[in-house]
Amino acid sequence: MNKIEAIISQIDNIDNLNIVQFDFLGTSLKMMSLDLNENIKVGQKVILIVKSTNILVAKNFEGMLSFSNQFKAKVEEVDNGKLLSSISLKIKEIILESIITQSSSSKMDLKKDDEVTVLIKASDLSIYEVIND
Repeated sequence: MNKIEAIISQIDNIDNLNIVQFDFLGTSLKMMSLDLNENIKVGQKVILIVKSTNILVAKNFEGMLSFSNQFKAKVEEVDNGKLLSSISLKIKEIILESIITQSSSSKMDLKKDDEVTVLIKASDLSIYEVIND
């Protein structure tokens, strides 16, 4: 499970649907949530989690997608197995892991220091912990 430290920058809600926006190292991330704890407030520091299988990687990506969360990263390491590949992605000093099929990794010819676009659906992010300073 990947953990991302971020600060809540905006909360929009209608009925039980919430769109929560975060600042992650100067990049905006969005999370979609049905039931948001009423103690969650703008300005709070939180730890977000996302499964490694829910982090998509695009190489030489241009265009528009409906993914709310898109940011650049560098490939730190590629570990190709027989069926799956573990891709370590570096965003500033943070490392995230993406697990993709080995055939996708080979097709994209992923290697260390490649610049890629990381894609995460808003529904795949969750608040794991509120950090009380």
